[in-house]
Amino acid sequence: MDTERKIIHIDMDAFYAAVEQRDRPELRGKPIAVGRPEERSVVATASYEARRFGVRSAMPSQRALRLCPDLIFVPGRMEVYKAVSRQIHEIFHLYTDVVEPISLDEAFLDVTENKPGMELAVDIAREIKQRIREELRLVASAGVSYNKFLAKVASDYRKPDGLCTIHPSQALDFIARLKVEQFWGVGPVTAKKMHEMGVHTGRQLQQCSLETLVRWFGKAGRLYYGFAHGDDPRPVEPVRIRKSVGCERTLEKDVSLRSSAIIELHHVAKELEGRLKRTGFRGNTLTLKIKFHDFVQITRSVTLPEDITTFERLYPHAKALLKEVDYEHHPIRLIGLSVSHPREEYGQDSHWRQLELDFKGFM
Repeated sequence: MDTERKIIHIDMDAFYAAVEQRDRPELRGKPIAVGRPEERSVVATASYEARRFGVRSAMPSQRALRLCPDLIFVPGRMEVYKAVSRQIHEIFHLYTDVVEPISLDEAFLDVTENKPGMELAVDIAREIKQRIREELRLVASAGVSYNKFLAKVASDYRKPDGLCTIHPSQALDFIARLKVEQFWGVGPVTAKKMHEMGVHTGRQLQQCSLETLVRWFGKAGRLYYGFAHGDDPRPVEPVRIRKSVGCERTLEKDVSLRSSAIIELHHVAKELEGRLKRTGFRGNTLTLKIKFHDFVQITRSVTLPEDITTFERLYPHAKALLKEVDYEHHPIRLIGLSVSHPREEYGQDSHWRQLELDFKGFM
């Protein structure tokens, strides 16, 4: 366990909504959601005024309106958010070039060796937060620790406008007090499985053997075991290899007829072909993602001996995967396709590209 590293996790608070409130003074102090109020839409980001009513990201817009009747919907401006994100990263690079972007509003920084020569990572985090506030009029939360897992947990701990440091001597006690839902990578399904094991807290997870966690969760069990004991050796990676290219489409109406599903699948496949051409990505695994009307989600995949680069190559296999899905009595709400498993030569020549949220699913 390397406790000498100095890692900062920066997470912008309600980023899209905060940008809208910054640029439109009439929205300040009001509950807003970035997205559209239509029946098939979901919330991209909610302001903290809206979150007090229980409105959350990815929540169906109509449900958000029921929780907060005064909710104001604002159309997203992705190009603006990208531009602001670049400004935020310019601030990061004043301190270190070892910056790993996670999304437009989130990044890890390794400041073990930093440009200003500052001794304490918490002082760097404090300065970054202050610069973002003064120069961009936005608010960020920061977590500081000796690895990525703890820095991530720390940044979430005192939101909004938080600054939390987890020292190596405090790490195990801090982890013990966490709920398993607060562990990075533990979603609702994994949390439910842990609850079935009688594990609800970090302390209870610390008491599980490595063998037990691997038996229950496979390779991810090793990760959870390390997290529980304050160990996360993953470096901050300023360059990432793109591992997949995909797109998805939230349908205007739930579909249960094969003819309708095939038409929607055709549209998604054409869009995926365009993205493959634009990125130059080459992979040989095609994955179909289906979300049903009740939000239950499944995937089906096929790995081919050749690269999937064109509509003619991917569409027949996409149709074959769709045939494996029973949706006659379980209507489809969303269809997605992705290509993964890149060729080794692609990975050597390609750099990480900023993940972009497809707003078709939110508007």
